[in-house]
Amino acid sequence: MVLNVVLVEPEIPQNTGNIARTCACTGARLHLVKPLGFELDDRKMKRAGLDYWSELNVRLYENFDELRAAAGPEARFWFFTTKAARRYTDAAFRDGDYLVFGRETHGLPEPLLKDNYDRCLRIPMGARLRSLNLSNSVAIAVYEALRQSDFTGLESRGHLTGRAD
Repeated sequence: MVLNVVLVEPEIPQNTGNIARTCACTGARLHLVKPLGFELDDRKMKRAGLDYWSELNVRLYENFDELRAAAGPEARFWFFTTKAARRYTDAAFRDGDYLVFGRETHGLPEPLLKDNYDRCLRIPMGARLRSLNLSNSVAIAVYEALRQSDFTGLESRGHLTGRAD
């Protein structure tokens, strides 16, 4: 399964670096929608992504409309927000789906959420708290989608034998 992770106006380079590493390890494509809160050559972002950058498929867009046009009319988008009624585990993810996340400080724009209400998902958390870290949220969503496909396309690195070698 190949997923598309979309960050709309990300602000913190370390989060984007961590997300890039998750995308590289899972084969997901990373889509960045401007404006970015950092430069693409930011040292902190590169460090968080370690040496995985060469394994990453990353694309940059001027705005969300440009991304939608490039994705095509058949593309399925899922919008992650603390304001959604449906949980992320209620969605049936498919190959090629776009998992969309907003800025660390404000999330996704309200009009985008309203226009796509039936595709909005939330990750359950404590009621008195605002939100999870963006890179953690992306990892939760990506791995749920991959779990649903029985981790198709990912190989195991081995397993413990129970013996001390």
